[in-house]
Amino acid sequence: MSVYLILFIGIALASWLVSSNLQRKEKKYSQIPLGNGMTGKDIAEKMLHDNGIYDVKVTVTGGFLSDNYNPSNKTISLSQGIYSGDNVFAAAVAAHEIGHAIQHATAYAPLKMRSALVPIVSFSSQWVTWVILAGILLLGSGSTVGPTILLIGIALFAMTTLFSFITLPVEINASTRALAWLNRAGITTSRNHAAAEGALKAAAYTYVVAALSSLATLIYYIMIFLGRRD
Repeated sequence: MSVYLILFIGIALASWLVSSNLQRKEKKYSQIPLGNGMTGKDIAEKMLHDNGIYDVKVTVTGGFLSDNYNPSNKTISLSQGIYSGDNVFAAAVAAHEIGHAIQHATAYAPLKMRSALVPIVSFSSQWVTWVILAGILLLGSGSTVGPTILLIGIALFAMTTLFSFITLPVEINASTRALAWLNRAGITTSRNHAAAEGALKAAAYTYVVAALSSLATLIYYIMIFLGRRD
Protein backbone atom coordinates (compact mmCIF):
# COMPACT_ATOMS: atom_id res chain seq x y z
CA MET A 1 0.00 0.00 0.00
CA SER A 2 1.28 3.45 -0.93
CA VAL A 3 2.63 5.50 1.94
CA TYR A 4 0.44 8.36 0.73
CA LEU A 5 -2.68 6.22 0.86
CA ILE A 6 -1.84 5.28 4.45
CA LEU A 7 -1.28 8.94 5.25
CA PHE A 8 -4.60 10.00 3.74
CA ILE A 9 -6.47 7.25 5.58
CA GLY A 10 -4.82 8.37 8.79
CA ILE A 11 -5.80 12.00 8.23
CA ALA A 12 -9.36 11.03 7.28
CA LEU A 13 -9.61 9.02 10.50
CA ALA A 14 -8.19 11.92 12.52
CA SER A 15 -10.68 14.29 10.89
CA TRP A 16 -13.56 12.00 11.82
CA LEU A 17 -12.34 11.66 15.39
CA VAL A 18 -11.90 15.41 15.80
CA SER A 19 -15.34 16.11 14.33
CA SER A 20 -16.94 13.50 16.57
CA ASN A 21 -15.13 14.93 19.59
CA LEU A 22 -16.42 18.43 18.82
CA GLN A 23 -19.99 17.14 18.57
CA ARG A 24 -19.63 15.34 21.89
CA LYS A 25 -18.26 18.47 23.54
CA GLU A 26 -21.11 20.53 22.09
CA LYS A 27 -23.70 18.14 23.56
CA LYS A 28 -21.92 17.95 26.91
CA TYR A 29 -21.09 21.62 27.46
CA SER A 30 -24.43 22.83 26.12
CA GLN A 31 -25.91 21.21 29.22
CA ILE A 32 -23.83 23.38 31.55
CA PRO A 33 -25.70 26.63 32.31
CA LEU A 34 -23.86 29.88 32.84
CA GLY A 35 -26.06 30.80 35.74
CA ASN A 36 -26.34 34.47 34.75
CA GLY A 37 -29.05 34.08 32.10
CA MET A 38 -26.92 35.61 29.34
CA THR A 39 -27.32 34.19 25.84
CA GLY A 40 -24.66 33.98 23.18
CA LYS A 41 -26.04 37.19 21.66
CA ASP A 42 -25.82 38.98 25.02
CA ILE A 43 -22.26 37.80 25.56
CA ALA A 44 -21.19 38.79 22.05
CA GLU A 45 -22.56 42.30 22.43
CA LYS A 46 -21.06 42.76 25.90
CA MET A 47 -17.63 41.60 24.76
CA LEU A 48 -17.79 43.98 21.80
CA HIS A 49 -18.71 46.93 24.00
CA ASP A 50 -16.15 46.02 26.67
CA ASN A 51 -13.53 46.29 23.93
CA GLY A 52 -14.84 49.60 22.62
CA ILE A 53 -16.36 48.14 19.45
CA TYR A 54 -19.80 49.51 18.54
CA ASP A 55 -19.93 49.13 14.74
CA VAL A 56 -20.20 45.32 14.58
CA LYS A 57 -23.66 43.78 14.25
CA VAL A 58 -24.58 40.43 15.87
CA THR A 59 -27.03 38.37 13.80
CA VAL A 60 -28.43 34.85 13.75
CA THR A 61 -27.78 32.35 10.94
CA GLY A 62 -28.80 28.81 10.09
CA GLY A 63 -26.73 25.64 10.25
CA PHE A 64 -24.82 23.77 12.94
CA LEU A 65 -21.78 25.64 14.28
CA SER A 66 -21.87 27.93 11.24
CA ASP A 67 -20.74 30.85 13.42
CA ASN A 68 -18.42 33.34 11.75
CA TYR A 69 -17.22 36.93 11.58
CA ASN A 70 -17.35 38.75 8.26
CA PRO A 71 -14.83 41.62 8.26
CA SER A 72 -16.15 43.03 5.00
CA ASN A 73 -19.48 44.07 6.53
CA LYS A 74 -18.51 43.80 10.21
CA THR A 75 -21.12 41.19 11.03
CA ILE A 76 -21.01 38.39 13.60
CA SER A 77 -23.27 35.52 12.49
CA LEU A 78 -24.16 33.09 15.26
CA SER A 79 -25.97 29.81 14.67
CA GLN A 80 -29.34 29.55 16.40
CA GLY A 81 -28.07 27.33 19.22
CA ILE A 82 -25.24 29.75 20.00
CA TYR A 83 -27.27 32.93 19.50
CA SER A 84 -30.01 31.97 21.98
CA GLY A 85 -28.08 29.50 24.14
CA ASP A 86 -27.36 30.43 27.76
CA ASN A 87 -24.76 27.75 28.39
CA VAL A 88 -20.99 27.43 28.52
CA PHE A 89 -20.62 26.15 24.96
CA ALA A 90 -22.64 29.04 23.52
CA ALA A 91 -20.63 31.53 25.59
CA ALA A 92 -17.29 30.12 24.39
CA VAL A 93 -18.24 30.10 20.71
CA ALA A 94 -19.80 33.56 20.80
CA ALA A 95 -16.76 35.02 22.57
CA HIS A 96 -14.46 33.31 20.06
CA GLU A 97 -16.20 35.03 17.16
CA ILE A 98 -15.90 38.37 18.93
CA GLY A 99 -12.21 37.57 19.25
CA HIS A 100 -12.06 37.82 15.45
CA ALA A 101 -13.81 41.18 15.53
CA ILE A 102 -11.23 42.42 18.02
CA GLN A 103 -8.44 41.11 15.77
CA HIS A 104 -9.94 43.11 12.92
CA ALA A 105 -10.28 46.26 15.03
CA THR A 106 -6.66 45.99 16.21
CA ALA A 107 -5.25 45.08 12.77
CA TYR A 108 -3.98 41.67 13.93
CA ALA A 109 -1.36 40.75 11.31
CA PRO A 110 -2.29 37.09 10.63
CA LEU A 111 -5.94 38.08 10.14
CA LYS A 112 -4.89 40.78 7.67
CA MET A 113 -2.84 38.20 5.78
CA ARG A 114 -5.72 35.73 5.72
CA SER A 115 -8.16 38.39 4.53
CA ALA A 116 -5.77 39.39 1.75
CA LEU A 117 -5.64 35.77 0.57
CA VAL A 118 -9.43 35.29 0.45
CA PRO A 119 -9.91 36.47 -3.19
CA ILE A 120 -6.96 34.35 -4.35
CA VAL A 121 -8.13 31.26 -2.47
CA SER A 122 -11.67 31.76 -3.74
CA PHE A 123 -10.39 31.78 -7.32
CA SER A 124 -8.09 28.81 -6.67
CA SER A 125 -10.84 26.67 -5.14
CA GLN A 126 -12.96 27.07 -8.27
CA TRP A 127 -10.30 25.86 -10.67
CA VAL A 128 -7.64 23.89 -8.82
CA THR A 129 -9.31 20.47 -9.08
CA TRP A 130 -9.83 20.74 -12.82
CA VAL A 131 -6.36 22.13 -13.50
CA ILE A 132 -4.64 19.40 -11.48
CA LEU A 133 -6.79 16.67 -13.07
CA ALA A 134 -5.98 17.98 -16.54
CA GLY A 135 -2.29 18.16 -15.67
CA ILE A 136 -2.21 14.57 -14.36
CA LEU A 137 -4.07 13.21 -17.40
CA LEU A 138 -1.82 15.06 -19.83
CA LEU A 139 1.23 14.01 -17.83
CA GLY A 140 0.18 10.37 -18.22
CA SER A 141 -0.35 10.77 -21.95
CA GLY A 142 3.15 12.12 -22.42
CA SER A 143 2.01 15.58 -23.44
CA THR A 144 4.66 18.26 -23.17
CA VAL A 145 2.21 20.73 -21.63
CA GLY A 146 1.16 18.30 -18.91
CA PRO A 147 3.93 19.23 -16.43
CA THR A 148 3.27 22.95 -16.91
CA ILE A 149 -0.47 22.62 -16.30
CA LEU A 150 0.12 20.40 -13.27
CA LEU A 151 2.61 22.90 -11.87
CA ILE A 152 0.02 25.66 -12.24
CA GLY A 153 -2.45 23.46 -10.37
CA ILE A 154 0.09 22.83 -7.62
CA ALA A 155 0.67 26.57 -7.27
CA LEU A 156 -3.08 27.14 -6.93
CA PHE A 157 -3.38 24.39 -4.32
CA ALA A 158 -0.38 25.78 -2.45
CA MET A 159 -2.34 28.97 -1.88
CA THR A 160 -5.14 27.04 -0.18
CA THR A 161 -2.57 25.23 1.96
CA LEU A 162 -0.98 28.51 2.96
CA PHE A 163 -4.43 29.83 3.83
CA SER A 164 -5.06 26.81 6.07
CA PHE A 165 -1.85 27.37 8.03
CA ILE A 166 -2.37 31.12 8.38
CA THR A 167 -5.81 30.29 9.76
CA LEU A 168 -4.26 28.42 12.71
CA PRO A 169 -2.78 31.41 14.60
CA VAL A 170 -5.91 33.42 13.79
CA GLU A 171 -8.19 30.83 15.38
CA ILE A 172 -5.92 30.13 18.35
CA ASN A 173 -5.52 33.82 19.10
CA ALA A 174 -9.29 34.39 18.91
CA SER A 175 -9.82 31.59 21.44
CA THR A 176 -7.13 33.00 23.73
CA ARG A 177 -8.81 36.40 23.66
CA ALA A 178 -12.20 34.80 24.28
CA LEU A 179 -11.11 32.74 27.28
CA ALA A 180 -9.27 35.65 28.88
CA TRP A 181 -12.30 37.91 28.55
CA LEU A 182 -14.78 35.28 29.76
CA ASN A 183 -12.71 34.87 32.90
CA ARG A 184 -12.01 38.58 33.39
CA ALA A 185 -15.64 39.60 32.86
CA GLY A 186 -16.90 36.92 35.24
CA ILE A 187 -18.96 35.21 32.54
CA THR A 188 -17.35 31.88 33.41
CA THR A 189 -16.37 30.78 36.89
CA SER A 190 -13.82 28.44 38.41
CA ARG A 191 -16.43 25.69 38.08
CA ASN A 192 -17.14 25.99 34.36
CA HIS A 193 -14.18 27.85 32.80
CA ALA A 194 -12.42 24.57 32.02
CA ALA A 195 -15.46 23.51 29.99
CA ALA A 196 -15.25 26.68 27.90
CA GLU A 197 -11.57 26.03 27.33
CA GLY A 198 -12.27 22.43 26.35
CA ALA A 199 -14.92 23.51 23.85
CA LEU A 200 -12.58 25.92 22.07
CA LYS A 201 -9.71 23.42 22.05
CA ALA A 202 -11.98 20.85 20.41
CA ALA A 203 -12.89 23.38 17.73
CA ALA A 204 -9.23 24.32 17.19
CA TYR A 205 -8.29 20.71 16.46
CA THR A 206 -10.51 20.78 13.37
CA TYR A 207 -8.36 23.54 11.87
CA VAL A 208 -5.15 21.66 12.70
CA VAL A 209 -6.36 18.52 10.92
CA ALA A 210 -7.55 20.55 7.94
CA ALA A 211 -4.15 22.21 7.59
CA LEU A 212 -2.28 18.91 7.83
CA SER A 213 -4.63 17.31 5.31
CA SER A 214 -4.03 20.15 2.87
CA LEU A 215 -0.26 19.87 3.34
CA ALA A 216 -0.30 16.11 2.75
CA THR A 217 -2.30 16.57 -0.44
CA LEU A 218 0.06 19.28 -1.65
CA ILE A 219 3.08 17.03 -1.06
CA TYR A 220 1.36 14.23 -2.97
CA TYR A 221 0.79 16.45 -5.99
CA ILE A 222 4.39 17.62 -5.87
CA MET A 223 5.57 14.00 -5.83
CA ILE A 224 3.43 13.28 -8.89
CA PHE A 225 5.00 16.25 -10.63
CA LEU A 226 8.44 14.92 -9.78
CA GLY A 227 7.49 11.48 -11.05
CA ARG A 228 7.58 9.78 -7.63
CA ARG A 229 4.12 8.32 -7.15
CA ASP A 230 5.04 5.58 -4.68
